[in-house]
Amino acid sequence: MKRYRLRKSQIRELRERVWRELGKEVEGEVEVVEEEGRKLILVDGSVLLLEEGGRLLPFLGRAGEWGLKRVVVDMGAVPHVAGGADVMSPGVVRVEGEVRPGELVAVVDERHGKVLAVGEALVPGGEMVGRRGKAVRNLHHVGDRSWRLAEEALKKG
Repeated sequence: MKRYRLRKSQIRELRERVWRELGKEVEGEVEVVEEEGRKLILVDGSVLLLEEGGRLLPFLGRAGEWGLKRVVVDMGAVPHVAGGADVMSPGVVRVEGEVRPGELVAVVDERHGKVLAVGEALVPGGEMVGRRGKAVRNLHHVGDRSWRLAEEALKKG
């Protein structure tokens, strides 16, 4: 695991990229933790983003702060989604917001509203409920490699 601070020019580029890709501003001291092709982006000592496969994603523990549209799943789907499975339409209870294919969404459980995963919508939100097949591709979930890397990085401080 490699941990380093970004130069001012790199921070400026990162801020522009976050704004372009996620529509949010990032302020604070920026560090990167890198391991096996995945990067965690820490702002003021807290994991805010991850980069995997060239794509920026909100870190799961902070996904609620990004204003992502929500795909609510029934409690039967929770262990599967939390284990990394894609979200299947029969498990979707409702979609909060107008979701387009390719858009990042937060997958939450119906009982507590906890974020289980960050994913990519595969179909429009209006077509997710009451259908068959995959609705959301799971990109980042509780306990995945990025989650474990974050835990390790924060322990080492």
